[in-house]
Amino acid sequence: MHTTPTVRRRQHRVTWRRSLASGAVTAVLTIGLGAVGSGPAQALAGPARADDGARITAEKKIASHEVDIAIASPALGRTVKTRILLPKNWTRNATATWPVLYAYHGGQDNYTSWTRNTDIEAWAAKYNVIVVMPEGDNGSYTDWYNYGKGGTPKWETFHTAEVRQLMERNYHAGALRAAIGNSSGGAGAMSYAARHPGMFKYAASLSGILSMRSIGIPALLMFTNAGNGQDPFAIWGVPWSDDANWAAHDPYSLAPKLRGTGLYFSAGTTGRPGPGDPDVAPWDIGLLSEIAVGANNKDFQKRLDQLNIPYTAHIYGDGRHNWPAWVREASAVWPALMKSIGARRV
Repeated sequence: MHTTPTVRRRQHRVTWRRSLASGAVTAVLTIGLGAVGSGPAQALAGPARADDGARITAEKKIASHEVDIAIASPALGRTVKTRILLPKNWTRNATATWPVLYAYHGGQDNYTSWTRNTDIEAWAAKYNVIVVMPEGDNGSYTDWYNYGKGGTPKWETFHTAEVRQLMERNYHAGALRAAIGNSSGGAGAMSYAARHPGMFKYAASLSGILSMRSIGIPALLMFTNAGNGQDPFAIWGVPWSDDANWAAHDPYSLAPKLRGTGLYFSAGTTGRPGPGDPDVAPWDIGLLSEIAVGANNKDFQKRLDQLNIPYTAHIYGDGRHNWPAWVREASAVWPALMKSIGARRV
């Protein structure tokens, strides 16, 4: 699902150059973050690479505990960005590791989505946690099928291997991880948790499609992705003829693998505006799409009930497919996310 555009809450005054001379890149990486607030700078000397050679090519401190990095990704075949929130006691030369939350954004958005639309910086600052917000583009949180040929873009590999390894090897991210996402990012969080059992202690989906093969959902997903200017058949394949690949990425189909992972999912059902939503026409796509998402989440809920897998669900009534609802849901589930990874209040 795409993310319905919302009012921009804030804009960090950050400008990235599309290309940097090698000397400038070295300077940025060498200056680094220091102790994130005070004291002499501590170099990110020779940043460690991911197993496949993915590497950090630029680092920009944009707030006292906030940094943007550029990652040259073999999985994607290009360089993309990731935003990181670091805890107050983080230092470059620390020997300790920190619990980490991965926050995935929805379609038609980018790695700045969570800081632009929520108070995630304030939420994170209360805990001893690293928050990682990687670029997801409109990649549907999967390694693209590409008519059976594979190849780029490999968004799942980027998120679960490249970004994870770079965070662990350069920013002291630990092995206690949780994931949250809105819209397609929510589906991604749940799919990743199922496809990589044990990687995440907790997975939270806010208005994500969690049963990809339910009636009408393949058409909805393909229509949405076609509207993003993509070949919808290249992502998971052609529905029915490539059903095995769809099933291999479908949280509903993969539900047995979610046993042992903390689960939270939420969605609206009525197609009416909720608190804080804009005053829009009844046929607004943000309202109509949430009806389908809500019904889909109910299908996923029934599947978990059949399997006797514990979860927490908030299938509410009124609410548009937009950030006012997701802010409420994210703030509500935040304590559970932090508890699952042992993130202490500070």
